[in-house]
Amino acid sequence: MDKGSCCSGGMCTVHKVSMVILLIGGLNWGAVAFGYNFVDQLFVAGSTASMVVYGLVGLSAIMMLFSKKCCGGDKMGKSCGK
Repeated sequence: MDKGSCCSGGMCTVHKVSMVILLIGGLNWGAVAFGYNFVDQLFVAGSTASMVVYGLVGLSAIMMLFSKKCCGGDKMGKSCGK
């Protein structure tokens, strides 16, 4: 696959979005360890919106765990197209 057709800088858009969601989720879990939950503060605890956020974090983790990079089929950690 042509390197320029599927990614820029090593990751496709889906992987970039998933990585951002995972980082946000990880920061939230770090805050939970200190007694503060950003999602529950932003949305009502247990609300549909907070469940959607938690679901997106979980789906992003699963996608990143089992997906291959969009360029060249390499696993995470290898550069795109090499």
